[in-house]
Amino acid sequence: QVQVEDSGGGLVQAGGSLRLSCAVSKTIFSPNTMGWYRQAPGKQRELVARITSTGSTNYVDSVKGRFTISRDNAKNAVYLQMNSLKPEDTAVYYCNLNRVGPFGYDYWGKGTLVTVSS
Repeated sequence: QVQVEDSGGGLVQAGGSLRLSCAVSKTIFSPNTMGWYRQAPGKQRELVARITSTGSTNYVDSVKGRFTISRDNAKNAVYLQMNSLKPEDTAVYYCNLNRVGPFGYDYWGKGTLVTVSS
């Protein structure tokens, strides 16, 4: 059973920073994509950032230049450095591990709450 544990959320003032972490309990079949999604109250879950096994990244436009995603394949971990946080970044952030195609899978963390006060 693969477990995905996301952490690092909290309360921060606008302009502040947080670093989210996500650990996967064991090595699973690669290549894959690790990513962070978020869901604000009353809104749909949206992709924030994702990174492939080879390090290719993409971000939602609203976080470009402020957030940085990275991964450590040896530790089965992914991180999200969030700088210059804004109140509109307030949401529950979820870690995702996904592989499409043969031996595919889609695992989610339980989420970590990020609250940005103005």
